[in-house]
Order: sequence, then C-alpha cells, then structure tokens
Amino acid sequence: MSNQLENVVKQQKEQQGFTNQEKVEKDIVQLVGFIVGDEEFAVPILSIQEIIKPIEWTRVPFTEDYVLGVFNLRGNVLPLIDLRKKFHVPDAEFDDNTRFIVIKIGNELAGFVIDRLTEALRIEESSILPAPDTGMDKDMMIEGIGRKDDRIISILRIKTLLKTED
Repeated sequence: MSNQLENVVKQQKEQQGFTNQEKVEKDIVQLVGFIVGDEEFAVPILSIQEIIKPIEWTRVPFTEDYVLGVFNLRGNVLPLIDLRKKFHVPDAEFDDNTRFIVIKIGNELAGFVIDRLTEALRIEESSILPAPDTGMDKDMMIEGIGRKDDRIISILRIKTLLKTED
C-alpha cells in the first residue's frame, strides 16, 4: 500500500481514538465511492470537504477542456473539474444524480463533477492492491485498486487530480 493510503489509515485511527495496533482487529480504509461513466472510483473520506448538488459556474477561457470553470462556494472561488473529460469518458448531460464533490488537496479546494455517489466504503487494507504497472508516468491518478464484495474500485490519488496533462 502506498504512503498516502497508509497516512489516511493512520489519520482515521487517530480520529477514532485508536493509538496502537492492538485496539484494531483489521486496518480499515474509509472511502467515498462514486461513478464516472461506467466505472466506480473512490477517494479517502478525509479528503472530502463536502458534496453538493450542481450550482452555477463560470467558464474560464484558456484552460484545459476538462476544467469547466470556477464556482463560488460560500465566498470561496473553486475550480470545477469534469471527471468525465479528465478520464476521457464521453460527455453526458447532468441529471438528478450529478454531484459536485469538493475535495481538499493540500491547501487547495477544488470541485469535481461526478455522475453519482455510490456509498461510504470501508475496505480492509489487505483488500487494496497497488495500482497496476502500465508503464505510464509515476504520477498516474490511480492510488490502488480496492476489492469490495464482487466490485473492483479504483482509488484515486488526490494529489494528481489537479495536475494538468502534458
């Protein structure tokens, strides 16, 4: 498991009051699952600021095509990233399930358009496999692959979601 996921597990244990390994039977990673296109993804629950219904945004010229623009969230102007475009999934109209998921990345906040939420997930560390070696850049967006029941869930690497493509 990567250092980032290990840090998330450690933070979650600290928030729950667990300070040593003896108090925890299994190491659990808490994630929030969502759908983009036909695929299920997840991000660590601690990285999520909030999840909102779509609100009005303003297009910003001369940005990557996956940057829809910016939106105002209680006085904060945040970039809005369309994960369908970022992941090269065909466009779709917003519907009643579409959400903006506001994620904290370091000291930055950003909004990401997702097709729909699935659920809060608790996955054992042992059920998370490293991201497959595809010969791609080391800064790829997949942190690991989680197995939950009969589902395969791609766990996103938060710090690379805002990086621009070359």
